[in-house]
Amino acid sequence: MKMKKMLAAGLVLCMSIQLLCACGRAETDTAEKVHVGVTYYDQSDTFLGELLTDFKEQLKKCERDGLETSVIIQDAGGLQKTQNDQVKELIDAGCNVLCVNLVDRADPSEIIDLAREYDVPIIFFNREPVAEDMMQWDKLYYVGAYARQSGQMQGELAADLIKADSRIDRNRDGKIQYVVLEGEPGHQDAIIRTETAVESLRENGIVLEKKGYQIANWNRAQAQNRMEQMISQYRNDIELVLANNDDMALGALDAYKKLNYTETNLPVFFGIDGTDVGLEAVAGLRLAGTVYNDKEGQAEAMAKLAEALVTGGEPEEVGLTNERYCYLPYFKVTIDNVDEFLENNIH
Repeated sequence: MKMKKMLAAGLVLCMSIQLLCACGRAETDTAEKVHVGVTYYDQSDTFLGELLTDFKEQLKKCERDGLETSVIIQDAGGLQKTQNDQVKELIDAGCNVLCVNLVDRADPSEIIDLAREYDVPIIFFNREPVAEDMMQWDKLYYVGAYARQSGQMQGELAADLIKADSRIDRNRDGKIQYVVLEGEPGHQDAIIRTETAVESLRENGIVLEKKGYQIANWNRAQAQNRMEQMISQYRNDIELVLANNDDMALGALDAYKKLNYTETNLPVFFGIDGTDVGLEAVAGLRLAGTVYNDKEGQAEAMAKLAEALVTGGEPEEVGLTNERYCYLPYFKVTIDNVDEFLENNIH
C-alpha cells in the first residue's frame, strides 16, 4: 500500500513537472522573434557604419507585444570567404533573416545556397547582386538606391556651381580640368557614379578636360595618398575633384591641406553619400556639395522587410519594385539646404 502511494505521488510529481515544462515552452513560444544576422564588407566604410546604426534603431521600433527583435552584426574585412563563413555562423546562431552587404557582388552563390538550405531569407543591401543571382531563389531581396541617380545629381551640382562662379575656371581656358577618385576596381556603383557624373556635366554644357583618375577604395586615407600623387603630377591644373563618396572627397582635401595650398588655389570638391562628416564639410564650405544617400529610409525599409519576412507580413508594403527590390531616392545637398539634413540626422 505504501509502495502504491509512493508510485502515485511520483506520478503526480512527474505530471506536474511535465505541465510546468509545457507551460514554460508555451510562454517562450508565444513571443515571435525577428533575429537578424548582418554581415557587411568592411567596417571602415563610414556610410555603412551609419546605416547599420540606423538599422538597429529602426529594428527596435518594430518591437511590440508578442514580437521581440535582436541583431548580430559581423564585419567581413573585405574577404568574401570570410563573409561566406559568417553567414553559416549567423544561421547556426539562430538568425531567421539575413542582411548581407556583399564583399563581391558577383559572387553570392555560396551565401544563397546556405540560406536556401536552411530556409532563411536574405535582404541584400547597398551592394546589389547581378539580376541573374537575384533569381536563384524567391526569398532574395535588395534595399538600396540607384547609382545612376547619384552620379547624375553630382554632375548637376558641379555644373550649377561652375556656371554660377567663373572663378572655378582658374586658367580661363573655357574648360574645367578635373580628376576622379573612384571607389574600387570593377564595382558597379563606382563605375556608374563616375560615368554619369561626367555625362551629366557635359549634358549641362560644361566643357571638360580629364587630367587624372585614381582608385581609392572608398577610403579617406587612400584618397589622400592618391590625390597627393595627382597634385605632384598636375599641380595647379586641377579645378574640380569628383569623388565617389564623401570620405574620398575629404581625403582629397586633406592632401591639399598637407601640402599647404591656400584656399584660392584649391579646386572644388564634390562627394556622394551625405555622411555625418560629409554634411559637416558642406556646412563648413570645405566640400562644395554632396548627394545624400537616404540611410534612414534604407534602414527603415530593411527593418520592416525583415519583420514582414519573419512574421508572415506583406513584403510589398515596403514598396518593392518587381517584388524584390526597394530603391530609395538621393537628394542634392549644398550650403543652401545642408542644415535641413543636419537637423534630421539622428547621429
